Amino acid sequence: MFTRDGVRLDADIYRPDAEGTFPVLLMRQPYGKAIASTVVYAHPSWYASHGYITVIQDVRGRGTSAGEFKLFNHEIADGFDAVNWAAQLPGSSGEVGMYGFSYQGMTQLYAASAHPPALKTICPAMIGYDLYTDWAYQGGAFCWQDNLSWAIQLAAETARLRNDEKAYQALYAAYRNLPLSDTIPACPEILKNLAPDSFYHEWLNHPKPDEYWEKLSPKQYFQEVDLPILHIGGWFDTYLRGTLHLYKEMAYRSDFLQYLLIGPWAHLPWGRKVGAVDYGSAAASPIDKLQIRWFDQFLKGKDTGLLKELPVCLFEMGSNLWRSFESWPNNQISYFLSSSGLASSQDDAGKLVPHPPTPSPLEGEGEEEGENLKSQILSCEGGHRDGNRQDAHFAQNPTSEDIFVHDPWRPVPALGGHASFPPGSFERGAIDSRTDVLTYTSAPLTEDLHIAGDVSVEIYCTGDRLSFDLCAVLSEVQNNDKVYNFTQGYVRVEPNQETTPLKILLQSTCVRIAKGNQLRLSLSAACFPAYPVNPGTGSLPGETRLIESQIITLTVRSGGNFPSQILLPFCMKEKIC
Repeated sequence: MFTRDGVRLDADIYRPDAEGTFPVLLMRQPYGKAIASTVVYAHPSWYASHGYITVIQDVRGRGTSAGEFKLFNHEIADGFDAVNWAAQLPGSSGEVGMYGFSYQGMTQLYAASAHPPALKTICPAMIGYDLYTDWAYQGGAFCWQDNLSWAIQLAAETARLRNDEKAYQALYAAYRNLPLSDTIPACPEILKNLAPDSFYHEWLNHPKPDEYWEKLSPKQYFQEVDLPILHIGGWFDTYLRGTLHLYKEMAYRSDFLQYLLIGPWAHLPWGRKVGAVDYGSAAASPIDKLQIRWFDQFLKGKDTGLLKELPVCLFEMGSNLWRSFESWPNNQISYFLSSSGLASSQDDAGKLVPHPPTPSPLEGEGEEEGENLKSQILSCEGGHRDGNRQDAHFAQNPTSEDIFVHDPWRPVPALGGHASFPPGSFERGAIDSRTDVLTYTSAPLTEDLHIAGDVSVEIYCTGDRLSFDLCAVLSEVQNNDKVYNFTQGYVRVEPNQETTPLKILLQSTCVRIAKGNQLRLSLSAACFPAYPVNPGTGSLPGETRLIESQIITLTVRSGGNFPSQILLPFCMKEKIC
């Protein structure tokens, strides 16, 4: 096809082996159309065998398509033109749906924002809605490992298309051994020399939400879009924030079905094992079959039963079952930090105190009892935040201080989670035993604890430098021995930023902590190289020289007038999906 400005875009077309007219499924991607995202989806011929003309298109300047590739910049107009072209293919019914994850998910949002009349539904997986908060930065910290890896990958593909073997070889090697120790670590020489036009430099040079991000993000253009959307995410996907950002907005304002499914997956692949944990056969991806049901419903008009199902389907790690909900869960319970001041030296010196005491699951209990417990939890949530009121139980705990020292020469390493590679859940007992990591651990649970929804922590923390970072990791301590992470968050504290308390948004999650096991919060001042090491000077990552990083002493206060706490989304009721 040719775009409105005359640029040729190439596509592979897969057709059903049957007579008649068929809806069209369109994927637009930058990695070479032959790949067709088969790292997570079935081959396009499988979709064609289910009665769909399936089109995989190279975006402008990628694969064999003509033109110049510039990250996300042409996807609105090109997406509109591509949908119109696909709708007019021979044998097309004139109705188009789109699917794909990551960049291929983003192209759906950009195309839909142009309102092509033939586009009836989309299935975006693992996307950024606001590119600043959902993709490039988290808690004000640059997502270094992810952004650098992706920039090198795209730069290598550009070198390949230009037949620049020397540059390709150098970038290929850099991808497999990331350059993390240049003079200005966040500005590696290889990208400056071999990819001076990379998006990476722009992203690094816009460390705050501004007009640049507003113009680049699909959020600005999507406000008037209303379509049935299948939202797909993973608990260890680095872009889960974007998936939920879009879903929550659409669930609030849309007149159409918004269906959300989140599995125990990283960005790729989508299988039963992530990191060191095998989540069982139920964790195998159901997405291909679900998408056929979705497209049958909204492109062929079949009654697939989707409209009768609960619209939120979440994989609960631990029980390894799919759970369904009427809406995104939002009940809340607090765990307060309590310490003897030695949380950096002993596993059991920092304690998590639940309030109210950990409730038991409501299976088998009456509706009235469940509602009473729900109101108790919600009332406790509101009683600890205004600085004046405190629960009497918690006020009995004296104020304590945990002091730890961040050494930039040996920053706390990233292990699993959503922001580093490899992602997922790993045994992190060795990291928790470091003296620059504070740990707060609950008593063994008397009942299973079901957590589902948004997680945050509020920490009263100060540092002796202009700036510092704080990383929060939640883990399950199994049999008082093995420690496996299930969610984490990160924040960069800027000079003069208010820290009373400091709020850290963790990755949303759905997990069962088994009876007898323990909940643990781990705090550190680094998560390297997921995020650049904070030098303590207040300088930006793109300006920070390696030699300038300073030792930072941090103090975490809890108890008394400093109710540092975890805010957990306690799952009141659950059903098997």
